[in-house]
Amino acid sequence: MQSYRLEGLGGIEKLVAREEAVPEPGPRQIVVRVRATSLNRRDTMVLNGTYPLTARPGIVPLSDGAGEVVAVGDAVTRFAVGDRVTGSYFARWIDGRMHPGVVDQLGCTLDGMLSEFALLDEQWAVRLPDHLSWQEAATFTCAGLTAWSALTGAEIPKPGQWVLVIGSGGVALFALQFAKLAGCRVAAVTSRAEKTDRLRALGADLVIATVETPEWGMNLREATGGIDLVVETGGPATFAQSLIASALYGRIVLLTVQDQKGKPVEIPGSVYQRSLATIGRVFVGSRNGLDAMLAAVATHRLKPVIDRVFPFAEAGEAYRYFQQGDVFGKVVVDGA
Repeated sequence: MQSYRLEGLGGIEKLVAREEAVPEPGPRQIVVRVRATSLNRRDTMVLNGTYPLTARPGIVPLSDGAGEVVAVGDAVTRFAVGDRVTGSYFARWIDGRMHPGVVDQLGCTLDGMLSEFALLDEQWAVRLPDHLSWQEAATFTCAGLTAWSALTGAEIPKPGQWVLVIGSGGVALFALQFAKLAGCRVAAVTSRAEKTDRLRALGADLVIATVETPEWGMNLREATGGIDLVVETGGPATFAQSLIASALYGRIVLLTVQDQKGKPVEIPGSVYQRSLATIGRVFVGSRNGLDAMLAAVATHRLKPVIDRVFPFAEAGEAYRYFQQGDVFGKVVVDGA
């Protein structure tokens, strides 16, 4: 089979294609023929050696991928040959709160999905909705579940409340779509004016282009009466404005704590002393959370937004394209 491995860290040149033997399943393992994978910001951090968790040497990258089961071990009970599956980001986190025993991640400490075949423990996978193509099904594991966890965490926003999303990456667009499913009103902020119409077409009720309105926080607060939930993916560049835009008792789910140069988020004291907003974090989610999200996706026949698809042989080009940052939705790599 064909696969990619990270032969060291520090750049795309470390992503190396290999010819390997097709894996054989152990008693409780499944072999998945991977039909598509997708990229997340975390994957570029793993590649560049800036991710907080050190990747295992020679790892197969990417947490996100979808395919069908082609072989099962003798003791497997959760899946059968022919099932459509995707992997769970935190392979050992089944439910409940995170704890030190569930840190292993596909594409970082465990071999991921950028391979023709993937070997997974049966507990590391979930079934996929039938209405999704392989390319669509490969986009939910990280960005989709992160957005879902941000919206369904400590306090689910009520219909009619305002949710703010930042940018047009995978997490932001999934959060927009999930918030609309919940009956919320959505404000979106983008750095590019040409993306405003596309965000409105996805359901955003209010869109602000930061190139036209750099100090957008008060504009949003006045237009909405205060944002009830901010899905904060912008980090240092947008956090202060998100805090200004928040309702008195708003919530900010802070997903990006530093920018690519290492600059951390700073809480402006002069703004926060006038606020009772709660600032919290989520870290993707559990396998049962992934199951719940995909059940909602199936019920509403939701489709993800895909920016561009690359062939398997051009996985390095997919990384380059993703890293330049000007994307609208998910970047997908087809299967080999």
